[in-house]
Amino acid sequence: MKKLFVLVLVSVIGGAITLGAYKLFLEKEQKVVIESTQSQPTYFPTNLSTVNTNSLISANADFVEAAEKTVDAVVHVKNTTISRAPVTIQDLFFGRSTERAQIGTGSGVIISPDGYIVTNNHVIDGAQSITITMNDNKIYQAELVGKDSRTDIALLKIEAEENLPYTRFGDSDQAKIGEWVLAVGNPFNLTSTVTAGIISAKSRDLSGQNSQSFIQTDAAVNPGNSGGALVNINGDLIGINTAITSQTGSYIGYSFAVPSNIARKVIEDIMEFGNVQNGILGVTGGSLNSAYAEKLGLDETEGFYIDDVEEKSGAEKAGLKSGDIIKKLDDIEISKFSDLSGYLSSKRPNDVVKVTILRRGNQKVVPVKLTKKGLEKVEFIGLELRNLSREAKRKYDIDGGAYVFKSNNYELYKKLGLKNGYIITDINDIPINNIEDIQKLKENIGNNALERSIDKMGVINDDGQRERFIFK
Repeated sequence: MKKLFVLVLVSVIGGAITLGAYKLFLEKEQKVVIESTQSQPTYFPTNLSTVNTNSLISANADFVEAAEKTVDAVVHVKNTTISRAPVTIQDLFFGRSTERAQIGTGSGVIISPDGYIVTNNHVIDGAQSITITMNDNKIYQAELVGKDSRTDIALLKIEAEENLPYTRFGDSDQAKIGEWVLAVGNPFNLTSTVTAGIISAKSRDLSGQNSQSFIQTDAAVNPGNSGGALVNINGDLIGINTAITSQTGSYIGYSFAVPSNIARKVIEDIMEFGNVQNGILGVTGGSLNSAYAEKLGLDETEGFYIDDVEEKSGAEKAGLKSGDIIKKLDDIEISKFSDLSGYLSSKRPNDVVKVTILRRGNQKVVPVKLTKKGLEKVEFIGLELRNLSREAKRKYDIDGGAYVFKSNNYELYKKLGLKNGYIITDINDIPINNIEDIQKLKENIGNNALERSIDKMGVINDDGQRERFIFK
């Protein structure tokens, strides 16, 4: 009797597993659980106290026209990502297969009558499908044309039977601190929301790495506003609302937008080239302040001080030198690095920029042709290698080499002492002038070919002494 019971129990479990496997792998109809979450704008925890926004609007400021021009051109963006939850023994037993659809929401701005839409990259990042809801409740499926994570800009496209309302780009370089602006978007799924404020600052860098150049406003921006429009009193697009700074993740007085000149350049590059074309000036240095100026023995406290000029760059060809202070790019005042980097972000290789410099007390305007950004670093045999600065070449009296910026190769350090600060001058008797030579070698012999393909290596140690390593 006991054997019969065990046999029946095994049969039941086997049938349950078979049914579960059929439900999981063969049956097409599956249960989908929907979770709806709003796309959070990038925000940076801070200790800033709440700042009251302007609650009284001048009787002379009329926002109605600007709002009417913009509200129909700002859309609700929904991105959907499907993921399958881990399969448990209970799922197998009961034949359950649950997919989970996560929906993120944000905003976007129609920038052409044929349906091109600009939004933030973080609004659509990872999306498997993107849905656009217009202000008149019409719904379209959108195609991702391209994106750029560095500037947090993405370009979408929808197909409509009629011309769509759109917003014109304004010139964000001409926007003034204190100027009235409107933020239009869909915070907390509240569609077509308009808030007002002023431009509080320009060329604001929140990363601490001089890589950003935001327009700061006190117009209320909350989760869901990301990708929406920042427009001036004429209804012209001067920014794409992107970030807030807050301890809670909600608006407390500051919001930040990617300047429209940068956004326009990014999407034009995406449409024309398929990626973003970055033009570089070819200088390294830092922003002046009183402490830095005192250290350098200068009277100037504003501007970008040039420490070094890259070889073969537009700056070198134009005659810029170490010690020059950049005061303007075209008509844009340069008081800090984010002013310079923000303006250059709106330019491409081969664009010519008029650079106003201060050299030994005399002001001079120099036209500089921007060049294409080259290799910044190469990873090879566990080393992060970079080009030598002009100062390093003078110091060691050499024409070239590859600087070991970071070493992750413990064997090279343990056996030979090779570490950060060393300079590789040749490999297998082949001169190494720059990291482009390293890249070519890497393509020929592979990244992990130290024992197999490298016989010897010449280096300069951090004391300036030449050494030679023999591997075979």
